[in-house]
Parts: sequence; structure tokens; C-alpha cells
Amino acid sequence: MKSKLIPRVRGKLVDEYTRCIHYHSPLDIIAIKFKCCGEYYPCYSCHEEEAGHKPEVWTRGEFDTAAILCGACKNELTIHEYLACDNHCPACHAAFNPNCNKHYHLYFQV
Repeated sequence: MKSKLIPRVRGKLVDEYTRCIHYHSPLDIIAIKFKCCGEYYPCYSCHEEEAGHKPEVWTRGEFDTAAILCGACKNELTIHEYLACDNHCPACHAAFNPNCNKHYHLYFQV
């Protein structure tokens, strides 16, 4: 059986669940792949502090792109799957922070 490579998450991580120094509640367990660089970061602040370039948002036409990483099981979700998952990983059912929706405009065309 071939093992799945787990994407690297950049940023100021505080644990293996992709929590960072900015967002580290029990529900802050996703990382977002930034369109501009194709790299996963736990949050927009980590990207801003470390990437060295301006972020780009995913357009609606790109919502079939795998761009969300569950920090609990390391499953990658498409943007469509993430937006429709009711704040729970469809693979492992771990709860995601429902307040992340306040930042969708920083990542996705809404």
C-alpha cells in the first residue's frame, strides 16, 4: 500500500494539528493552501508574516481545488467540500472553527 504524503504546513505552528500562534483553540485545526504560492498556512497572519508576497484569493471557478487540510486526519478537502462540510471534516468528523467564515473573503471569492 502506498502511503500518502502529508503536505507541509508553513507558519508559526504550535502543534501537529496545524494550530498556530494566532489561532490555537481546540477547533482551529485547518490549514489553507494559498493560491498565490501553493503553500499551506494555518492562517492569513502566518502567510502575511512569512510568505514575502501578497495573497491571492481562490476564484469560484477554482473551488474544485484541494486547498484545505484537516489538521486532525490530514485529509485534503476541496474548497467546495470545505464550504459545504458544516464545520466538520467529512473524513474524520473532527470539528472545525465555525468562526473561520469571518475570514473567507481573505481566501475565497465570496
